[in-house]
Amino acid sequence: MKEFIRNLPKAELHLHIEGSLEPELMFTIAKRNDALLPYNSVEEVKAAYQFSNLQSFLDIYHLGATVLQKEQDFFDMTWAYLERVAKDNVIHTEIFFVPQIHTRRGVSFDTVVNGIYRALQKGHLLLDISSKLILCFVREDSAEEAMQTLQQALEHKDKIIGVGLESAEVGNPPSKFAGVFEKALEEGLLTVAHAGEEGPAEYIWQALDLCKVSRIDHGVRCLDDEKLVQRLIEEQTPLTVCPLSNVKLKVFNTLAAHPLKKMLDMGLCVTINSDDPAYFGGYIGENFAATQAALGLTKEDLRKLTRNAFNASFVSHEERKHMLKLLDKLAFC
Repeated sequence: MKEFIRNLPKAELHLHIEGSLEPELMFTIAKRNDALLPYNSVEEVKAAYQFSNLQSFLDIYHLGATVLQKEQDFFDMTWAYLERVAKDNVIHTEIFFVPQIHTRRGVSFDTVVNGIYRALQKGHLLLDISSKLILCFVREDSAEEAMQTLQQALEHKDKIIGVGLESAEVGNPPSKFAGVFEKALEEGLLTVAHAGEEGPAEYIWQALDLCKVSRIDHGVRCLDDEKLVQRLIEEQTPLTVCPLSNVKLKVFNTLAAHPLKKMLDMGLCVTINSDDPAYFGGYIGENFAATQAALGLTKEDLRKLTRNAFNASFVSHEERKHMLKLLDKLAFC
């Protein structure tokens, strides 16, 4: 099973690039930029990765991001992620980035997006990993700030394929950003949104109906609403579930209690992703392996999860056809 998971071609659809910043690289970049951190060692940083909820994670996540100041920093962080997931046989990734947590510190939007995009191009060339870039708005901030960020993003439509919502969900419903998402759609951008992680099932309804999203990020709270579940099944709306993240942030107490297998069996379009792997104890390969072991997933379950991810990807018909062909080859091995 371990070998099967390792060889399984994968697409990752829910990855915050700032959440892939490993402590070792964080310290390297901090030293390069003379940035101060309230930690004396990599071990101290890792010891701080004990979270009681989403907000306790966000506090340290934003702190770690302060070391990122130059285009090369964003390149190095993204390249490190790509090199790591190449070992997990990731062949396509759709990466979230959050410009607001950088621009508020005086880092230009161009610096952020150009560093990330340059690494993605190198990853396609040298690692054969295709990629898409999705801008996420900080939902604690105002809709006006999100709109300003969107205006900056429109100068980079050649690099950015869509927009999403991230950060503290409770008290910050998708409806708050309906106007921003409407503008993004008018500009030809795709939309996704974090909903139904800590927030209620109602937020998933809002994301679908008001923000016209193509995918729901997380979405595990859909099970609280039978009518919503039926809609998600009928429309085959993809749910980018992050099992290790859900356990680390206390959405579920244990991986064995995670409803992913139930959701898959119900016919929901579930996918497995890593979210913020540097903080949550595992990249996509570890998420597949740990979830398989905890829930007794079969090889067919794993193929189905991967097929869901390929079908949910924002790629061309030909690219999707190629990815599915790779998956079908494994099925006969």
